[in-house]
Amino acid sequence: MRMFCRLLIVASMAIAWSAAATSLPNRPVPSLDLHRYAGQWHEIARLPMYFERKCLDAVIATYTPNPDGTVHVHNTCRTDKGRMSVDGVARIKDDQPAALEVRFAPAWLTWLPMAWADYWVIEVDPDYQWAVIGSPSRKHLWILSRQPTMDPALLRTLVEHSRQRGYPVDRLMMTAPADAPARPAGSVPPPDASPPVDDRGINPAAPETHE
Repeated sequence: MRMFCRLLIVASMAIAWSAAATSLPNRPVPSLDLHRYAGQWHEIARLPMYFERKCLDAVIATYTPNPDGTVHVHNTCRTDKGRMSVDGVARIKDDQPAALEVRFAPAWLTWLPMAWADYWVIEVDPDYQWAVIGSPSRKHLWILSRQPTMDPALLRTLVEHSRQRGYPVDRLMMTAPADAPARPAGSVPPPDASPPVDDRGINPAAPETHE
């Protein structure tokens, strides 16, 4: 009986250690320099997002700090009818620079809690060349880069980190530049496999579906 209890304890500890080794906390990074974060970012991948349902590719976000401490947000993308753009504003939440809230609704709706969406910077390059954006609910996820393409190995790493944070990365959509050739969409592969990519190292976006 004692031997069985010892084996049970050892097995439980092994499971706990394994879980700890393959999980990461879903929370904003402890510090973020908004002035270094400002500028233009290219969307490399995202979870399906209703407000981006018409975007085919070439999704670009530009962040500009405002004098009042907020950040102006300008998003553009290519649709089947040409370029589309939208402007919004982001504000710091709870004095955490990496925990932002973004609003694209009209200013007169600012007082409505539902007008604001969480925008957490959960991982960022020390040189601010790439970033991963998430949310408390894990329903939203973006992988951004200063360049319109990303090294496949880096992309796989960031996807795996997001998986360990509990995001449904099997639903990730890859966003290609506007000049990407038309090719069938592929799914995000497991971390130990090479993803299907075009000659710039990214996957074309798959059609979005919404529940």
